[in-house]
Amino acid sequence: MTVEIAPLLRPSRLRYREGLLGECLAEFLGMFVLISFGLGVAATAVAALPGSGRTAGATTNFVGVGDWVTPVLGWGLAVTFGIYVAGGVSGAHLNPAVTLAFAVRRRFPWAKVLPFMAAQLIGAFAGAALVYAVYHDAISALEQALKGPKTSGHSLNTFSIFGTFPAPYFHGGVWGPFLDQAVGTAFMLMFIMAVIDLRNPAVRVFMGPLVIGLAVAAIGSSYGANAGYAINPARDLGPRVFAWAMGWGQLALPGSLPGAFSNYFWVPIIAPLVGGVIGVLVYDLFVGDVLHARDQATKPPEVGCTRPVTSAKESVAAVSRLE
Repeated sequence: MTVEIAPLLRPSRLRYREGLLGECLAEFLGMFVLISFGLGVAATAVAALPGSGRTAGATTNFVGVGDWVTPVLGWGLAVTFGIYVAGGVSGAHLNPAVTLAFAVRRRFPWAKVLPFMAAQLIGAFAGAALVYAVYHDAISALEQALKGPKTSGHSLNTFSIFGTFPAPYFHGGVWGPFLDQAVGTAFMLMFIMAVIDLRNPAVRVFMGPLVIGLAVAAIGSSYGANAGYAINPARDLGPRVFAWAMGWGQLALPGSLPGAFSNYFWVPIIAPLVGGVIGVLVYDLFVGDVLHARDQATKPPEVGCTRPVTSAKESVAAVSRLE
């Protein structure tokens, strides 16, 4: 907009938002948007559509592999709009794994790492609270309709709206899900690096968030079923803490279901952090360094400096010119 918009706060208070505080506020709001829409699509698929009579039964949500498209696209769009909201202020990390990877390889100040992560975590918690407030009735109806054993009065079905857990074929093991989360996050960081690297065929600035959202959707389509498609420590931990506070008990923290998995909560925290660093290192090793070498090769020598002699033929030519 070309029309100047008057600030809501007095100028004396605005100056505190110019730096880190303003960036953390943007990370909070961007993450709030991401989680509100991401968990919102999960709540719609798991509880609201079945309860509203729009599926085959009150407890029927996913009946075929094609149904996975809904949450995958929903999460991709959630990431897209979260980045659009926060990108102009903080760069829209919206993921502790991204923040850590940027600190390791993109000169992001280490002093900002923990504040960014805290803002992301709080934003995720707040987004989960909003989704619960909107879909509380649908979640309660689903809990009443579901039969069978429950933990603290809650089912794994409703917990899946908020947190992730491993597929049954892992038989409670953590290293399969750990690898899944590390690989998914590594791919996400590679895609992000490719999108924002101006030395690569550049994506127009306003298209960047959409391309990254599509990348997240692609990861969900390829690596989403093994362990719930977290690839973001704040996305899982913030809603998980909220679910624990709302009564999901050990399903949320420490992430245990007797006979299925136990103490799982740390996997979607640590694995994405590891995967994110691996992803940026792999991109730089295979692509970033190549682009850097080509960029250096095309730069003209500085004024007053001679180009280094690289072969015997060039050395002889240089001497003959002097003669």
